[in-house]
Amino acid sequence: MRTEKLEKLLEQTVLPVISAPMFLVSGPELVIETCKNGIIGSFPLLNARNDVILEEWLMTIKNELQRAKDDTKKVAPWAVNLILHRSNHRFNSNLDLIRKYKPPIVITSLGNPQGITDIVHSYGGLVFSDVATIRHAEKAAASGVDGLILVSAGAGGHGGEINPFAFMGAVRKFWKGITCIAGCITTGEDILAVKAMGADFAYMGTRFITAGESMASAEYKKMIIDSTSDDILYTDAFSGVKGNYLIPSIKKAGLNPENIKNKGELDFSQKDGSRIKAWKDIWSAGQGVNGIDNISPAAEIINDLRAEYDQALARLQSSRAKYS
Repeated sequence: MRTEKLEKLLEQTVLPVISAPMFLVSGPELVIETCKNGIIGSFPLLNARNDVILEEWLMTIKNELQRAKDDTKKVAPWAVNLILHRSNHRFNSNLDLIRKYKPPIVITSLGNPQGITDIVHSYGGLVFSDVATIRHAEKAAASGVDGLILVSAGAGGHGGEINPFAFMGAVRKFWKGITCIAGCITTGEDILAVKAMGADFAYMGTRFITAGESMASAEYKKMIIDSTSDDILYTDAFSGVKGNYLIPSIKKAGLNPENIKNKGELDFSQKDGSRIKAWKDIWSAGQGVNGIDNISPAAEIINDLRAEYDQALARLQSSRAKYS
């Protein structure tokens, strides 16, 4: 059954899609353009090098999207990604800025969202939680979050290991809130498949790395275009948490992908805003790199997704009519 919260989100979007917050890739320009074109845009708070820059980003996003609304443009909500891991020494200052700027959606990662929900709910916002296992999904659900993001096998960044069909089926037994699926979602057909599974939103990251507004380097974007699923390595060697990385970037960094054995350490302790080397020099991507073949503005990507979605839906309805 659809809730009032879900209905409101769907009314504000042209497609049931969230542009995922990608470390060192998603910034204010990408958030603004995705939201202005009708899908939920997001970015990790730690992408801003310090809290002064972060506040500038938050002000820019709010002001630009408000201007778009004033022009009677349909604008989707925006979201921020808050890292809950204990090594995030900017956690408290990030939380203060969330209180001040009131992002409509806060996406929590790498920790228990207990306590965050009360703060965000106090100003009418929603909390979505990244989960990669059924146990973590159960804990997040119990904490009072509004949405679960099922990070399934093949997802970029810190990807999970569960097939999305199995994940969705298990979570459906105890969860009635908003559900998003992440992992290998690249086309409008994929978005429709997510809806057919019973999820409310598709969570798309890799597809937007090659957006003109993303902060990814030109070399990174080209590597996405040139790569296939065979070029993805799933390992915990770089950050301590298993994730999907581009093999060509590993080789470029002077490492042999076949001899990587040591587990890395997850560390957000750089107080000066410096970045984890893995994400600077060894680039992440999901298995959905197949079929990404150009660099284009976010608006164009979204238009293509809408056309693909509509065409897929029409084919499905036509096929269904034959069996009625």
